[in-house]
Amino acid sequence: MRLQITIDIFDYWNALRGGRDAPLKSQIEPGAIPHLLASLFILETGEDRHIRFRLAGTKICDLFGRDLRGERFSALWANGQHEDIEKTAEGVMVHAIPTLFNATGYSIAGHDAVFEIIMMPLRSPEGGCDRLLGAIAPAAAASWLEIVPLELLALDRSRLLHDRFGRAAQVEPRRPAEVAAEKQATFGRSMLRAMSHFLHGAAAR
Repeated sequence: MRLQITIDIFDYWNALRGGRDAPLKSQIEPGAIPHLLASLFILETGEDRHIRFRLAGTKICDLFGRDLRGERFSALWANGQHEDIEKTAEGVMVHAIPTLFNATGYSIAGHDAVFEIIMMPLRSPEGGCDRLLGAIAPAAAASWLEIVPLELLALDRSRLLHDRFGRAAQVEPRRPAEVAAEKQATFGRSMLRAMSHFLHGAAAR
């Protein structure tokens, strides 16, 4: 992690969990992190079993030019990456291991910007992890981000944070080297398909 927003929310989550692998969702106190709220999101598993936004901060909604509540998290990503993103979010819940994404966001006008995205598990009173706390933050300020909405995110790299703390370090990750190699090999093809889809769609409108 390199950005202060992702560092701060991870440190807050890590302090809440103490010696456990994840804190309770009821422990999250918005008043304790007011400077982070606009960049935070909460995901949950919907009735259709897809991972959806329960809440999204104003800065995140502004990035995409719409309210994201109820929308699938994977819908923000490039064609060809939807399934991987969905499975990764599910894995964070199942294995209670936070994950960091490095991604590039693209606008229909051809702009691009680099982002850090973190997802961390939250437990219900019954014991299972059924929600994710996360943040999206641009790596650098860009004036166009306040004017032109993002059309999609493309995954550059994902990294499990299991080696950084406590009990989660005992959980065996799901073949991260193989997943990373596969994503690297398909990234170029995914981006070509995704950008072609959006550019041709814009020309038709």
